[in-house]
Amino acid sequence: MKKTIVSLVAILLCAVASAQLKTTVKCPDFDIDILDGIVNGSILPTSTVGQIKLNLPCFAGFEEEGTSAPCGGGVFYKDKDVYFYTTHHYIEIGPAFKGKLSIPLMGAPRNGIFKWLGAPIIKEADWEAFRTAYGILILYYNKASKVSKIQFSTESAETIHLCE
Repeated sequence: MKKTIVSLVAILLCAVASAQLKTTVKCPDFDIDILDGIVNGSILPTSTVGQIKLNLPCFAGFEEEGTSAPCGGGVFYKDKDVYFYTTHHYIEIGPAFKGKLSIPLMGAPRNGIFKWLGAPIIKEADWEAFRTAYGILILYYNKASKVSKIQFSTESAETIHLCE
């Protein structure tokens, strides 16, 4: 009887001892440098899906390069409202963005952008495009003429291909 109890206790202890503590993945805060076109000091619009997933492991979804997805490859952070479109080499920041921008563009009035970016190279009713050292920056405006979406890319205005 003693041997049976000792055996059961030993088995129980082994099962408990082998249990692993599971930690949740902590995503670093997004720190986006608009003038240099860099996210968290190392992620560029030309970064691969693998590089982005490695540096920011808390993604909500992704598409590998070369898939038949409408926008090609990408890594998506819906809870932070940041989207990396790796096939088309651009990053999109939505109105619900949670993080830090080097220039406080989100929600900025259209007539206050010049002091940071100069004159746009393309000016439309709902958006403007600005030339940057790395490529292009596109700002979209809401009905109140405030920035509601930001896209930046290493492409030029002539070569950029955006997902709709």
